Amino acid sequence: MNLMNDAKRLLKIAAKSNIPVLICGESGTGKEVAARILHAESGRATGPFIAVNCGALNSGLMESLFEGSRRGAFTGSTSDQLGFVRAADKGTLFLDEIGELPLESQTRFLRILQERAVTPLGSQSTIPVDFRLVCATHRNLEQAVRAGLFREDLYFRLNVFPVRLPPLRHRQSEFASLVQELWHELGNSSLEENDVNELASFPWPGNVRQLKNVLCRYRLLEPYGTKLSMILAEETWNFKMGKVTSVCEQNGGYKIRSNTPCWDKIVTALETHQYNKTHAAQSLGISRGCLCYQLRKRDS
Repeated sequence: MNLMNDAKRLLKIAAKSNIPVLICGESGTGKEVAARILHAESGRATGPFIAVNCGALNSGLMESLFEGSRRGAFTGSTSDQLGFVRAADKGTLFLDEIGELPLESQTRFLRILQERAVTPLGSQSTIPVDFRLVCATHRNLEQAVRAGLFREDLYFRLNVFPVRLPPLRHRQSEFASLVQELWHELGNSSLEENDVNELASFPWPGNVRQLKNVLCRYRLLEPYGTKLSMILAEETWNFKMGKVTSVCEQNGGYKIRSNTPCWDKIVTALETHQYNKTHAAQSLGISRGCLCYQLRKRDS
């Protein structure tokens, strides 16, 4: 089953209406890309597409950012400001990382959705707005509701038409074509089959965004003799464990490993195993390729 095709099909269906869409998926799966596709295929394609990252907003300015303000409404306000909602009039308002919206702001935004109107800061009158709402999140909003971090009534207003984007590790049937498409965007050539196979064995915790980063780096470094395996061996894995971890080669695939062993441990392992790199790498908990890369890096 091609999960990405299912998501694309749902987006095309949703584009025929004006109902709110909630795009869910891990970081890097292309949620904003999906939102832009939804907008482009909708009847609002000629209208504005206003993208807002809720996790980057100043909570103290939330009211004016969403609803706008009148000139003189606060110190330094020298002109009228539309706000995000009015800027999306006749178009699409895309709220990325909606799960990061503070509770107080959720309450105000719920009123905007209910009334389909805004009241600019410094004004006593409401202004009706015609916008289509698309939200995205990598968080589990149901859990956030149970934890009291997200309003239940707002959740049900957003979750009218959910679309889940699959992580890259679940898109194996289209992985090769996706890699070639991304590689072709970086230059007029095709990636070697063995490179594609190596990429396919990587777990891709950062999804398509991480894949693009690796391909960009490989395109720049390949002419200087850098192997794809070297780039993947040092690719970051997880920042949530209190330390940065990486991924190393092992038996044609990749495994999670902790930080690269310090140089003294590498030397000790080599001496202990009479400079047998395979045995030394096994004792260090890394692959032979990782060990060779560390040795080359030390010599360079």
